[in-house]
Amino acid sequence: MQDKIDKLETHSKIKYIRVSYRGMNDFHRGYQPRTNIAKDEKGDCITDSRSSLSRWRSHFSQLLNVQGTREVRQTEIRTAEPEMAIENLEGHKEQSTD
Repeated sequence: MQDKIDKLETHSKIKYIRVSYRGMNDFHRGYQPRTNIAKDEKGDCITDSRSSLSRWRSHFSQLLNVQGTREVRQTEIRTAEPEMAIENLEGHKEQSTD
């Protein structure tokens, strides 16, 4: 315990603020166990780490590997639209006379 306090003090002195605050929060909160639980397609809980990783892999592959992208139309950006937007933004600023 004293070793952890000494490390926090050292980090504080050498300006490692983020590390210092994390360490202080760990003392404040105490030990909090984390769980790796996921749900399968049916809604049942999966607690096994390998099954959970497999489920996340299949979930994101379904999200990212979308079929039927041919149906999506791509729109062209007209060159006047960005120019008008920039002019609108610049209109609210004071112009310098340099």
